[in-house]
Amino acid sequence: MDIRKVKKLIELIEESNITELEIKEGEESIRISRGHATTQVVTAPQSVTHSVESYSSPADVSQRAPATAGHQVKSPMVGTYYQASSPDAPVFVEVGQTVKAGDVLCIIEAMKMMNQIESDASGTVQEIHIENGEPVEFDQPLFTIV
Repeated sequence: MDIRKVKKLIELIEESNITELEIKEGEESIRISRGHATTQVVTAPQSVTHSVESYSSPADVSQRAPATAGHQVKSPMVGTYYQASSPDAPVFVEVGQTVKAGDVLCIIEAMKMMNQIESDASGTVQEIHIENGEPVEFDQPLFTIV
C-alpha cells in the first residue's frame, strides 16, 4: 500500500470522530486505531509498522488518570459529554453530591442521539474527570464515586 494513501487515511481519521478503521485491499490490509501509538500496514510476505503521534495530549492523560480510590463510572461510548440536559438546565451532579444507582449523571451525545448515563453504584461523587462539551472516548473515566 502506498505511503501516501496511509497518510491520507490518518488525516481522515484525525478529522473525524472515528476511533478505529480497517481496510483490506487485495492481500494488503491497514488498521488505524485512535489513541494507540502504532498503525500497522500488513502485506502478504512482510509486515511494516509506521509510528503515528498519540491522539491524547498530556492534559488529557492527567484528566483520565484516577486521582483517588473509588468506583469509576466510565463512558460506554464515544461522543460529547454534557453535564446538563440543556445549557439553561441545572447540572445532573456536582462533586460532593450523593447519588444512588440508576441516577442520571450526564448525557453523552453520539451520532445526534442524547444518551443518559446512569450511575451503576451508590455513593458520593468525589471527582468529575471531564469538562462540559468535551469529547469522550469509550471506557474513559467520567466520575469517581466513593
